[in-house]
Amino acid sequence: MIERQYQLDPACGETFYNHADYCVGTGRMGLALHREYFEQLKLVQEHIGFSYIRGHGLFCDDMAIYQERKDENGNMVPEYNFTYLDRVMDSYREVGLRPFLELGFMPKKMASGDQTVFYWKGNVTPPKTYEAWQAMVQALLRHLLERYGEDALTWPIEVWNEPNLPGFWKGADKEEYFRLFEKTLAAIKEVDSRFQVGGPAICGVRDVEWMQDFMEFCHNKALPLDFVTRHFYTFDDPSEDGHYSYGGLRDPEVSFEELRRSREIIDSFPEYKGMPMHITEFNTSYRPDSPVHDTTRNAAYIARLLASLGEVNESYSYWTFGDVFEEMGVPFTPFHGGFGLVANGCIPKPTFWTFAFFKQLQGKCLLRNKESVAVRREDGTVAGVAWNVAQEAQDATSLTFTLPGEGQWCLLTRTVDETHANPLKVWHDLGEPAQLTQAQKQLLQESAVPGLETQLLEAENGEVKFTLTLSENSLQSFELIPVTLRSHYGYSYERAVKG
Repeated sequence: MIERQYQLDPACGETFYNHADYCVGTGRMGLALHREYFEQLKLVQEHIGFSYIRGHGLFCDDMAIYQERKDENGNMVPEYNFTYLDRVMDSYREVGLRPFLELGFMPKKMASGDQTVFYWKGNVTPPKTYEAWQAMVQALLRHLLERYGEDALTWPIEVWNEPNLPGFWKGADKEEYFRLFEKTLAAIKEVDSRFQVGGPAICGVRDVEWMQDFMEFCHNKALPLDFVTRHFYTFDDPSEDGHYSYGGLRDPEVSFEELRRSREIIDSFPEYKGMPMHITEFNTSYRPDSPVHDTTRNAAYIARLLASLGEVNESYSYWTFGDVFEEMGVPFTPFHGGFGLVANGCIPKPTFWTFAFFKQLQGKCLLRNKESVAVRREDGTVAGVAWNVAQEAQDATSLTFTLPGEGQWCLLTRTVDETHANPLKVWHDLGEPAQLTQAQKQLLQESAVPGLETQLLEAENGEVKFTLTLSENSLQSFELIPVTLRSHYGYSYERAVKG
């Protein structure tokens, strides 16, 4: 076992930028009309409480926004249907979310071609005319302003999704995407210059080239860019086996260099230096059929990322909140390697708790390193998270923490490991049923809760000390709460439990 000791010290010199709860991803927007989708979203908001939500398919045909009809002269004219849009936006607002609007994909009647992506066939070709595209974007925004008022101006707008991949933008045509971006930006700012607009929403393929060229394009055109977006996945090239994909997780430090390089490119242009960079998608694997997503290994690894992603990024949106998701088709089983924090059946996965734990880390940084982070809150309590990523620790770890303090403290820990908050193991031990009975679903929900323990600590020589033991691919949250024991007259805890 590896043993290490750390001081929880307000003079540690570290800064912890915690934006873990800023935004979360979703499948295509039309899925928000499903009952299970909304149940999963309510569960996530109850325990984590994200501020924004981003997903694909705003202009796809299942949302029915873009329509055409013949006028009295027999000419085809556009009209817009916001019935489903309003239902989705209202449901998001109901659970405290604002949309991070991704403009895409292309309505079939407006598209210049028939190339599509995913099981649900999102069209990825440019518009037949940019005038029609601009008019639709403006109609959307004017409707949102009319319905939701100036709050809609706080909804960031991202132009398209991963245009550097030929599967998401026909031919990965860089110049054509730049044209789309310029035309879209102009249309948005014409409605109201206060809308915040960004791109290019690229993934890690030729990302340096694309980021450099995009920033140069914006610079040369003097475009009023408000933020920059990109995606971040940390999976090696996967191998396929049946319906599933398997691969290794990259060294986090190697992956972080990818983001730092993007930050350097942005900052190399004086007018854009310091501009917010949003990671509008991130996860380990970039495929929704990777069983790693359902594991404690994923939970520990994501904790490792969350401790550092705020260094150069304004936000980082986990892809996705739930497993109501159909990019590769409708899932066969509750655990199938989906992106979500929640498995179908409203069963929290281990990574759900990573975000719930980090949500509590608001305060002055006391410690931040490759296996733990801790803060002191305004009320004087201490909160932290520790993790063991097996590929870095290569063994169980014993971490001893020391905090300056006096008197008694309650140490409260919540554990996610092989035997706690690990419904995947229970599902496996039940025989991996594809269709859950009500009893099985309830059992899996019960198994998806972290192990909770408390311990009463007594400060010695002005210090409070405690030790956490973490098995491989596990994580623990901890809280230190100062307490004063005020037993009622005649009450003895020791006599109650010992007789």
